[in-house]
Amino acid sequence: MASLEQLDPAALQALLHEGKLAGAWALDPARSEVLLESRHTWGLLPVHGVFREVAGHGTVTAAGDVSGVITVAAASVDTKDARRDKHLRSADFFDADHHPDITFSADGATPAGDGVRVAGNLTVAGRTRPVALDARVSSGDGELRLDGELRVNRADFGLTWNFIGIAAMDNTLVVRALFTRQ
Repeated sequence: MASLEQLDPAALQALLHEGKLAGAWALDPARSEVLLESRHTWGLLPVHGVFREVAGHGTVTAAGDVSGVITVAAASVDTKDARRDKHLRSADFFDADHHPDITFSADGATPAGDGVRVAGNLTVAGRTRPVALDARVSSGDGELRLDGELRVNRADFGLTWNFIGIAAMDNTLVVRALFTRQ
């Protein structure tokens, strides 16, 4: 496996401007993951989960325009607590029977901080909201990696169930996405 070099915003901008990243990219689900981080019991206990099924693709034009989609199966959430996972899949949260996918659709990327800000829309439980994912970018040997975090308030997506206020409304999605050139 080749080593990936982290790109600073200037190096990334140069690669985009020169068209060196142009083409179709496919997410490698075996080397990518989307994690869920939250707090429970009035913020005292951390909750960590992973979505076991992830897919995606992206395109970079010769002009450096970026678009793509990352999809996770809502029913694949795994917090290592079967009862909690069943509740997360229910209509109280992801409603996986009616809304099987959680989708991030990217429609642009601009240099920001020590990486890139990927703008797009997040769809959870049938509700779509604009979001921006700040990510570090690494590249090398036909591979491109985005590592970032997206803070979301679940109420923005209608996920308001909260027995006596015990569960946090603010959550973090950690995205570690490895794309390979097609």
